[in-house]
Amino acid sequence: MFKVSKQDFSKLTGLFVNRSMKLKLLFLCVFLISFEGFAQIIGHVKDSKGDPLSTVNIYIENTFTGTTSNDDGNYELEVSELKSYTVVFKYLGFKTEKRTVIVDAFPYTLNVDLVEEEFTLQEVVLNSTENPANRIIRAAIAERKNMLAKINAFEAKFYSRGLIRIKDAPEKIFGQDIGDLGGGLDSTRSGIIYLSETISDIAFKRPDKLKEKITASKVSGNDNGFSFNTASDVDFNFYNNTIELGNQIVSPIADYAFNYYRYDLEGVFYDDKGHLINKIKVIPKRVNDRIFTGTIYIVEDQWSIYALELDITGQQAQIPPADIITLKQEFSYSDADQFWVLISQSLEFSYGLLGFNGDGKFTAVYSNYNFEPEFVKSSFSNEILSFADAANKKDSTFWEQKRPVPLTSEESSDYVKKDSIQVIRKSQKYLDSIDAKNNTFKVMDILTGYSYDNTYKEQYLDISGPLDHLNFNSVQGFNNEFSISFRKNYDEFRENLSAGVTLAYGLSDERLRYSGAIRYKFNHLSRPIIRLSAGVELEQFNAAEPILPMINTISSLFFEDNYMKAYDKSFVKLEYSEEWFNGFRFVSDISYERRNPVFNTTTYTVINKENDVYTSNNPLDPSAYGVAPFESHHIIKLNVGASIRFGQTYFSYPKAKFNIPNPKFPRLYLGYETGFSATNNAYNFGQIKGRLTQEFNIGNKGNFQYNLRAGKFFNADGIAFMDFRHFNGNQTKVGTSANYTDVFNNLPYYALSTNKSYLEFHAEHDFRGYILGKVPLLNKLNYNLVIGAHSLGTEGNLPYHEFNIGIDNIGFKKIRLLRIDYVRSYQGGYLGDSVIFGLKFLDFIN
Repeated sequence: MFKVSKQDFSKLTGLFVNRSMKLKLLFLCVFLISFEGFAQIIGHVKDSKGDPLSTVNIYIENTFTGTTSNDDGNYELEVSELKSYTVVFKYLGFKTEKRTVIVDAFPYTLNVDLVEEEFTLQEVVLNSTENPANRIIRAAIAERKNMLAKINAFEAKFYSRGLIRIKDAPEKIFGQDIGDLGGGLDSTRSGIIYLSETISDIAFKRPDKLKEKITASKVSGNDNGFSFNTASDVDFNFYNNTIELGNQIVSPIADYAFNYYRYDLEGVFYDDKGHLINKIKVIPKRVNDRIFTGTIYIVEDQWSIYALELDITGQQAQIPPADIITLKQEFSYSDADQFWVLISQSLEFSYGLLGFNGDGKFTAVYSNYNFEPEFVKSSFSNEILSFADAANKKDSTFWEQKRPVPLTSEESSDYVKKDSIQVIRKSQKYLDSIDAKNNTFKVMDILTGYSYDNTYKEQYLDISGPLDHLNFNSVQGFNNEFSISFRKNYDEFRENLSAGVTLAYGLSDERLRYSGAIRYKFNHLSRPIIRLSAGVELEQFNAAEPILPMINTISSLFFEDNYMKAYDKSFVKLEYSEEWFNGFRFVSDISYERRNPVFNTTTYTVINKENDVYTSNNPLDPSAYGVAPFESHHIIKLNVGASIRFGQTYFSYPKAKFNIPNPKFPRLYLGYETGFSATNNAYNFGQIKGRLTQEFNIGNKGNFQYNLRAGKFFNADGIAFMDFRHFNGNQTKVGTSANYTDVFNNLPYYALSTNKSYLEFHAEHDFRGYILGKVPLLNKLNYNLVIGAHSLGTEGNLPYHEFNIGIDNIGFKKIRLLRIDYVRSYQGGYLGDSVIFGLKFLDFIN
């Protein structure tokens, strides 16, 4: 099981977060030499009742120099000269206000009260045969592709601020203290747990080239981190048919939008430039489709989006922790370019899961557009995000000058609080005191395991408990493992050393087995990793372990089906892998192995079925008790290969590289495996193998993925059975993976294992509500229809085919980790069928 401690989580998030203030003297010096940076128009925006208005767009008329107001209604608009300006205040539901002012000194204060817009239907000529909203939406749909084509390329400034709050956080989760989350929680266990800002230069070129360089990055309470707010993560273009938000969500102006939405024209109004704006209510036809609810504003005659405010529930998006997500966008018209461009966006959300509840908001401001950039061939590459030098070292003076949206009082307090305590919280004295509390031994640790952390030195020790690995099989009987692991991090996770020892003992075979490993990752750029392991282990003949020990335990004890077949392996193994260049990772290993057969040593069951007994441990013959499937031998094995991700893009962080798979292209693996110097010459062999995988969305129709494998053995007629190519079968009728693109659910585990040539294919399509969402009553359950096809060709056997149809996303409220499939198999005719109960959570805990 993979475990992440609180310290690990803190360090991991530290890779993505940023910086605080410098010395007050430096603040004063910078202030004196760069006063012009404070050239601002500042003020407050309220409604007619005196309440502050947030996310009001404020910009200089006929330019893309702008900002938005914060949650307190305050704004700061950066200008460079003392002269006359016409400042535009634009906010959904309110009349656009223009103020012409003569700025004679900085900062210049301009407060504004906005008046609610008066929507009317008097301007609309009603057609008795058609809903007027439908006419407008049809026109917008007809112009959708033209709108996408209008902006061919641009450069712009991008500012983003992210904030996540938590309310009434539990003190423990799964028995572990969660502390105050880096100082984010107050005495009521509520507060800001994440606050960050970024300033970036972005560049775009049709159809989908987007590059971002972050020039400044700041995270509350972390003066050496990097924010994870990026332009690509909030690139929501509603002129596309779908928007990526957990799933592919159908746009209200998609080509097929009328299959999902109804529309009502709520009113019209004229904006400050005389454009007639239609306010249209967006209404889902079916509540659990992948759709939005809310309002979209369409410009008459141009059929452009003027603004939108749309909601989607976590259930609709199939993002379990989310309660509701609200997306707002506002556009501004360029007289010179004659099109509408996005100037601001906000993504607000509330969430709740496992006792954690809260909300958050990510605000984005786009400014200083240049629609005639001089791009060259090298302007765009596979690097889509990078950081300028010292991007995370900007002091408070810089942020006061450059931050387009002023901080709220809550945000300012959070920066001050966390920046003031971070020095203390990084000190050895403080970290040792926290570790001393967490390292206290508890009685239950005897059963569940014990962890010892030295956070200051970034050293972590874990000792497993007897409840972690208590299992049963017919070779060992009841068995358990005791393991000790150690990890040392260097340079904030970019380098790390880990080592571990495992002792395993079987009560029935009375055999102690042991193994150990040491692993080192040299950096987080090319990620070179070397690992040395050795020991004695009980290993399944199929090294992919198609049957989990826990599933085999239940199957054996309660159903008398001991499907797991294993042998004894003593080994020494050296592994090395590294990304040689972007998208190309070299992998290799060489091992010495001594293999011995083992046999059943117990017949114990909890439920003893009449006329039923355990099968032998010989996968070639279930009735061959005491007969070994191979002879004891020694062998040296070598594997070399390469994993190639075509079209892979990546984020470049200082001393780190984060790869982003491109769903448009497949991933290819090519490899060569050989066994040589075996004590039995017949066991020497060679094999070439390849694998091609891909996963991608098909718009509103769901998600498709496939897995193709092929290989050929050489000089392998008499090789040992564990070196055959084995295919992941399933005889327990329990699915243990999130998807079934690497398993034949109706195939016995070793029925078609081969030492010849083979071709294996899996494909699965998850409709994500496209089918079941249209079925009355059933659509209320929010289930997903899944279909799959699986084929296997092996030399000397008829082709094997398997087809499945199932229902996914089964569960209760937010916990949906179950799946049920019906499977039919064929091999020269109908073979059989079965029902598979999928426990997807097992894919995460093993």
